[in-house]
Amino acid sequence: MERVVITGLGAITPIGNTVEEFWKNLVNGVSGIGFITSFDTSNLPVRIGAEVKDFHPEEYMDFKMIKRSSRSTQFAVAAALQALKDAGLEITEDNATRVGVVLNTGGGGIAGVYQETLNFVKRGPRFVNPLFIPIIMPNAPSCVVSIVTGAKGPVITSTLACASGNHAFLEALHIIRRGEADVVIAGGTESGNVPITFAALSRMGALASFNDEPCKACRPFDKNRCGFVYGEGAAVMIVEREEHARKRGARIYAEVVGGAVTADAYHITAPDPDGDGAARAMRLALENSGMRPEDIDVIFAHGTGTPLNDVSETKAIKKVFGEHAYRLVVTATKSMLGHLLGAAGAVSSLAAVLSIRDGIVPPTINLEEPDPECDLDYVPNVARKMKVRTAMVNGFGFGGQNVATIFRKYE
Repeated sequence: MERVVITGLGAITPIGNTVEEFWKNLVNGVSGIGFITSFDTSNLPVRIGAEVKDFHPEEYMDFKMIKRSSRSTQFAVAAALQALKDAGLEITEDNATRVGVVLNTGGGGIAGVYQETLNFVKRGPRFVNPLFIPIIMPNAPSCVVSIVTGAKGPVITSTLACASGNHAFLEALHIIRRGEADVVIAGGTESGNVPITFAALSRMGALASFNDEPCKACRPFDKNRCGFVYGEGAAVMIVEREEHARKRGARIYAEVVGGAVTADAYHITAPDPDGDGAARAMRLALENSGMRPEDIDVIFAHGTGTPLNDVSETKAIKKVFGEHAYRLVVTATKSMLGHLLGAAGAVSSLAAVLSIRDGIVPPTINLEEPDPECDLDYVPNVARKMKVRTAMVNGFGFGGQNVATIFRKYE
């Protein structure tokens, strides 16, 4: 079976707009959560979020393309160009048809829908952006990355809500193994930070309400957790056929070995309380990768900090890993990044690859009083140096969609 590797990395996140800045802050437990600055939150019950700071799209795109794209698309382009540069890969007429794009998202162009609806209501139909539809369509990030880079292979967007990000790498693996491409620019992107999103999620009771201490708001596996923190950002990695990468002398960070997708068939927002669908995703991911539970060193958890998710995910891990569940480590990047929805699993996958590279697992911050029902090793508050050979990344989305993806040290 064709081996598939990671050769380039890119990131635009609430704790850094380069891979190394992101990784340094993640390992050091730096929170990217603060008071929302992009709009007035005075009439909202939740006023905190995880925003990308100091992002300048003109560093990656021309003015015309900026005007014709959403913020989430701009994030995707920036992260993709970073990853291509890091991979030392130039897309030319000779190889363009063998380079694909899989940029997944959860909410698509929800922010653009909100802004343009306001424009329509306030000013009338003559003032609606004629490019409204191509700007907000969920596949816009993939398509614009294709246009900007020249990639002419398969261009795909999958929306699996909060499981979209890590699914991109599984999709890329399948594309390459089917022989449809040698390289796939893969990842996830999201930017839906607008008042209506915060209002809806607040009414649902999904958001953490630590308005007085934003950096302590997201508390995965902690007894006092009360919801997730809405965030934005993107992560992209270059996924490549091993032989292709070796022929061009590429640096190889890690290997994508497999994964699985399942459904809860339970509830539109809540996870199955017994973690059945999540457990099946992890178990099938191991089977599809030809691995045993004991082969996994680290799980990059979905770890939202909601009362329901953290318990159900813990139960699912125990079902699959048995006694080994107490020997492996589990970490939750959302404690620092917030919940980047369609980009969340992509950012966690990036962190997993860097963890394999550097032999260090980032912490789960704000874990001060563990929930008795969450009794695994969640790397509380301080990063841990350890040999990481294999990492599993979990992503669980609204609607009951579950994805587990496995990355391994390349040898």
